[in-house]
Amino acid sequence: MKDIDRLVIRGYMAALQERGVGKRSLSRKISALRSFFRFLRREGVIDSNPARQVWLPRQDKKLPSFLSREEIQSLLAAPDPSTLLGLRDRAILETLYTTGIRVGALVGMNRGDIDLLGDLARVKEKGKKERLCPLGSYAVRALRDYLKAFPAGGGSDPLFVNRSRRRLTAASIRKLLEKYIKRAAIEKKVTPHALRHSFATHLLNAGADLRSVQELLGHESLSTTQIYTHVSKERLKKVYDRTHPRA
Repeated sequence: MKDIDRLVIRGYMAALQERGVGKRSLSRKISALRSFFRFLRREGVIDSNPARQVWLPRQDKKLPSFLSREEIQSLLAAPDPSTLLGLRDRAILETLYTTGIRVGALVGMNRGDIDLLGDLARVKEKGKKERLCPLGSYAVRALRDYLKAFPAGGGSDPLFVNRSRRRLTAASIRKLLEKYIKRAAIEKKVTPHALRHSFATHLLNAGADLRSVQELLGHESLSTTQIYTHVSKERLKKVYDRTHPRA
């Protein structure tokens, strides 16, 4: 056991990599080895932890999946506004897309968090932080129609409810989104978070600056928002065509 050093571990990792083991799996194995050797050192079997000297492989950033503007239009048109649930579901989809908020923030919203006159929504994000999000005109109209169809009492009542007037859950939102994705004939695996990605990507493609998108998403760090620059190639091409003298 004492003969194992960082070179032995690196050789083991190289062998795994040659066999096609991915970076995430390699990171898990290194972490497991670190824990194992930490235990052996604590028990006095070895003097140092050789796995601590082996760096975790740098993970590839997974580009966010998003819907095109045409796919968003089809999705938002999928609910039937002639039914109560259709009005509710259209308001849910419009709110998710117009604000870019996470589904957890959406289900936590109360009626008092919506200001339809000021076109604003107050949302509680991760860490119980509150912020104001602008509401687009389509979302305001959808919310107004929904609130008329689902009258309720005070502002502390949940905004989006089920047939029993209980607050919808994140699982319920995912389920209804799957239904409308099928109805809109969109052949993609779409989660509520994909609407957040679509929100950011469409803003950048239309010319919004990265700092503004960061504020709208509620990101504390600009580096978190920068991943969307990888998927806004359409905007970059338009900028190039408009500005380069030989484009």
